Amino acid sequence: VKSEGPKLVPFFKATCVYFVLWLPTSSPSWFSALIKCLPIFCLWVFLLAHGINFLVSHQSASRILAGLIFSAVGDAFLIWQEQGYFIHGLLMFAITHILYSSAFGMKPMDLKAGLLMGLVCSSCYAFLYSYLSGPFTYLVAVYIALIGFMGWRAVAGMQLCNDLWTWTKLSACIGAMLFMVSDLTIALNKFCFPVPYSRFIIMATYYAAQMLIALSAVESRDEEDFRKRS
Repeated sequence: VKSEGPKLVPFFKATCVYFVLWLPTSSPSWFSALIKCLPIFCLWVFLLAHGINFLVSHQSASRILAGLIFSAVGDAFLIWQEQGYFIHGLLMFAITHILYSSAFGMKPMDLKAGLLMGLVCSSCYAFLYSYLSGPFTYLVAVYIALIGFMGWRAVAGMQLCNDLWTWTKLSACIGAMLFMVSDLTIALNKFCFPVPYSRFIIMATYYAAQMLIALSAVESRDEEDFRKRS
């Protein structure tokens, strides 16, 4: 907390600015896009503060940074979703989930967690299916599969049942779950029915998810060094 907390101060300030200004979504503008993306820009700075050499030499951290970059582009597209840019935002976040999955890695596999995540995602899609039409029938299915896979890799890496878990892996797991909550709220609100306080729920869980996933990168150097020594 002492070492990483000060680096996150700009992120918390930018998040407060977003919620204080609470710009109306009915009048999208580049200023709205900037305010919405500003907390994610701060997370870029948070990772870059650990040094370019760290990011270059540790693929997991650099992939999380790349995911944050695509997330910011996706956020900007979603500002103009009513003008036809929702699918563009969906694509950007799909790439983000692929990058995060790659950062979390495929070891350990933990097939039980994968089956559980698959069941959860299948249930969510089964509920949404009757509300979907046109290309969204397929696009939402692919997106749910990608975010479910990302969630599986985050959960699998946690390993709470043994001594291999770290606070950064726990951070990745909670972040992935919050990301899924945020996106599910978006889907329910857009395709199914109005969700009370949907914007607050979506953005609060989204910013928290991105912060926790960014935090999960900070100990990757220690973990890789440990594996090399082992």
